[in-house]
Amino acid sequence: MKNQKRNFCGRTRREFLWQTGGGFGAAALSSMLSQDGFLSAADSVGDANPLAAKLPHFAPKAKSVIFLFMYGGPSHIDTFDYKPKMVGMDGKTVDVKTFGRGGRKNGGRIVEPRWEFSQHGQCGKYVSTLFPHLANHVDDIAFLHSMTADSPIHGSAMLMMNSGKILSGSPALGSWATYGLGSVNENLPGYVVMLDPKAGPISGAKNWSSGYMPATYAGTVFRTKGAPILNLDRPDGMTEDVQRELIDSIQHANQRHLETRSDNDDLASRIASYELAFKMQSAAPEAVDLSTEDERTLSMYGIDREQTNDFGTRCLIARRLVDRGVRFVQLYSGGAHNDDNWDAHGDLELNHNRHAGRTDLPIAALLTDLKQRGMLDETLVVWGGEFGRQPTAEYAKGSGRDHNSFGFTMWMAGGGIKGGVSFGTTDELGSAAVENPLHVKNMHATVLHQMGLDPNHLSYFYGGLDQKLVGVEHVEPIHEIIG
Repeated sequence: MKNQKRNFCGRTRREFLWQTGGGFGAAALSSMLSQDGFLSAADSVGDANPLAAKLPHFAPKAKSVIFLFMYGGPSHIDTFDYKPKMVGMDGKTVDVKTFGRGGRKNGGRIVEPRWEFSQHGQCGKYVSTLFPHLANHVDDIAFLHSMTADSPIHGSAMLMMNSGKILSGSPALGSWATYGLGSVNENLPGYVVMLDPKAGPISGAKNWSSGYMPATYAGTVFRTKGAPILNLDRPDGMTEDVQRELIDSIQHANQRHLETRSDNDDLASRIASYELAFKMQSAAPEAVDLSTEDERTLSMYGIDREQTNDFGTRCLIARRLVDRGVRFVQLYSGGAHNDDNWDAHGDLELNHNRHAGRTDLPIAALLTDLKQRGMLDETLVVWGGEFGRQPTAEYAKGSGRDHNSFGFTMWMAGGGIKGGVSFGTTDELGSAAVENPLHVKNMHATVLHQMGLDPNHLSYFYGGLDQKLVGVEHVEPIHEIIG
């Protein structure tokens, strides 16, 4: 090599042939691998619109996801995880290992379930009186009773439930969905978040961040009152025509860079964001305008009642958004701290009666509405918090329960999920998962799988690694609940 003549712009003939052949070969290989499904549509480079609709890895069961996030940690043993052996044990001291806000303990005072359970549906599922309306839908629901997480602390547990990691900086589940599939609606975000009126959850926007991905894939916060999206209006004095010309000039000026730069993801993302903001100025207000909904629908969601008005409004907007092609919608029940969310450390009855009373009717209405419209089959509904609660009291007096990440309940419905199913179990006190334990990663893998994405292949190159929502090790979806 040292004695070879250098030409062809400073390269040897051998180097020129190798690099030229390697380039053509790589292009051909990339094309063939994409056709065979090895490379996802999200792996392609140079697309001027990062939110353009992309092909899934395989035929999807679900087109959209609605994630009903019960912030604070609802008690599984007081809602859907029936523990008859605890009845009559109230106040008794038992040996049970727990780990929560109060640290690790080896025993405590039993707080038996505060609500009665009864069977519902053809499947005979036991549900507590906290959810009388939702109990009518158990034949459409798959209950996951053996969920586990890595942290019993709100901040890190919230991040794990949303992004698969206990540390901040990783994309949320909704970001992965829009990155992998894009959006079929060019006038609305692919990922929408609606918060509780009390406040946002702990860790705030980190829970719907796009992390190391372009900001286009981050969740967009929608409000139900006033302008649905803050700072979306045109500046004073700018007409729609002037704004349109400005957007066009930005696109034309930057298109040349997109064609030549290898690091074009962020630039394409910014261009798409400008364009989307322009289109949302009319589309977003229309999506949250419920004046076209009939009185029967509004009443079904509880919008005509003070207790259920807020969550009912957000559930109905969620249905309208997925009907318009929004890929991922997340609703938070509970915000701020203590009894403003499901974090029942003091008075369990006061706390859970309040939050279940606000959400039970609207969630049941959402399932009914989706099913009546033929949308439930292609809309995956997920319910749960960042963890559950312990079977023992946190303090010497009262019915409050501490956090429990050793075993808790979530549920899924629609989107190709089997109904009338209960999978996994906790022990007789509900303190830990004992049969078919599931990790948050299994839930994430199931969501991606139902959307036609291989959770072990969908990746984003960052920091020298192919980053994945489910991490490095292979993770299986929960096949037992998939129809």
